[in-house]
Amino acid sequence: MILCICLSPCIDVNMEVDSLSVGKSNKILNKRIYFTGKAINSARGLKRLGADAYATGFMYEDNGKLFEQELHYESVPYKFVWCKGRVRENYKFVDNKSMLTEVDDISPEVSEEKKAELIDLVRTLSAKSEAVVLSGGIAKGMEPSYYGEVLSAVPAGVKKIVDTSGDRLFEALKCGVDIIKPNLQELQSTLKIKVNSKEDALLGCRELLRRGAKYVLLSLGKEGAILTDGNKNYYCKSINVAMNSTIGAGDAMIAAATFALARGGSMEDILRCGVAGGTAAVTMPDNITFRREKYDEVLDGLEVHEI
Repeated sequence: MILCICLSPCIDVNMEVDSLSVGKSNKILNKRIYFTGKAINSARGLKRLGADAYATGFMYEDNGKLFEQELHYESVPYKFVWCKGRVRENYKFVDNKSMLTEVDDISPEVSEEKKAELIDLVRTLSAKSEAVVLSGGIAKGMEPSYYGEVLSAVPAGVKKIVDTSGDRLFEALKCGVDIIKPNLQELQSTLKIKVNSKEDALLGCRELLRRGAKYVLLSLGKEGAILTDGNKNYYCKSINVAMNSTIGAGDAMIAAATFALARGGSMEDILRCGVAGGTAAVTMPDNITFRREKYDEVLDGLEVHEI
């Protein structure tokens, strides 16, 4: 089983408008609603690859049942720690000039009792797991150290995959992590560095390896990704596809890379699968992960090179 832990679920409401005028009435041309959260997205991707995925984390009473419906539809089993309040809603407006305006909500606070309940649940579920994915943000008022507390509940020998940044990432690395997946922006902001070349990027990756990562999977967006363990460095360029939405692409990359890692794949396998997942996801206009058929098609066209 691969356990996916979501600490901050959200509902993304994406709206296309002809124009966005402050103080005036605006007409929506198209609207898409996604019940999301980075680890929940990865659980869906893993399930589509045929993995035994399981979702857990915090969920909220007012509108959390909608997530249960989505996971049931995807045949992803789950068990959440239910909290008072409402899942946060993020609003994204795109006008006819492709200008994006975002209004991001904040999640309700989680009580100390509920935090402890989730750690106990993670301890129980991860004991039955071969890998654990922990990704995304944290609830209002929660300290970055909670990332470390959650990972500390995972038994030795269970693979840990983390996708976050900043202090949350540093706290996770104290526990030892098999794969982390920053993108270039996250690498720069986390380490407070400027990346102008692949050499700069690899230097930053080595710092994260020194802090406790086994592999760094560095996402380069439409250019593909780099995977390094500090001794060997591999690059996989993405292939050209029709890009319909970047929502969930990083989570799809994590899902596919985790799938390869759990099967005992080589560094080349992990990288190639990760890039295939991320690339296949951007072709989906109405979904937040990939179709297996598209993933397989992209995977066949990818090549990995040592750098």
